[in-house]
Amino acid sequence: MAAAVLCLACAASQAADEQKFQLVSPELKSDQEIPSKYTCFGGDINPPLEFQNVPPETKSLALTIHSPDAPEGTWVHWVVYNIAPTKTLIAENSVPGYQAFNDSGKYNYFGPCPADEKDHTFVFRGFALKTILEIDEGMTMKDLEKVMRSQILAKSEWTASYRKPIW
Repeated sequence: MAAAVLCLACAASQAADEQKFQLVSPELKSDQEIPSKYTCFGGDINPPLEFQNVPPETKSLALTIHSPDAPEGTWVHWVVYNIAPTKTLIAENSVPGYQAFNDSGKYNYFGPCPADEKDHTFVFRGFALKTILEIDEGMTMKDLEKVMRSQILAKSEWTASYRKPIW
């Protein structure tokens, strides 16, 4: 009988994990290489992304993409916030919400563009938030993280990599 109880607990835990909030991509997989189409060496367009299992009480979504191992330190590629919680699919080459400054000094997606030929890591983070954020123009990823810290209902994170092509 104890084995059956354990098995039921395992099934309940697995079902809860399957319902976990996630930021995923149909084109990118965790721990794999980013296709050049989404880099400065290709089309430099954002990949399609999807928020899954958004908590029902979510008022807005946010996402960030950054590289923690750039030669200059962390390099921010894209920051988007106040995405409608019903906007769960972000199409390729689209802007789903308000954008903050990236480290190229612009309000847009800036794809991976390493200067060296080493492997670089890119962190994709999605956030389900309790509120719509009231933020001043000119904000950065660090500013967003401070403002939303107490508003996070759920968070998802995964990484991909990219290496500059050798011509």
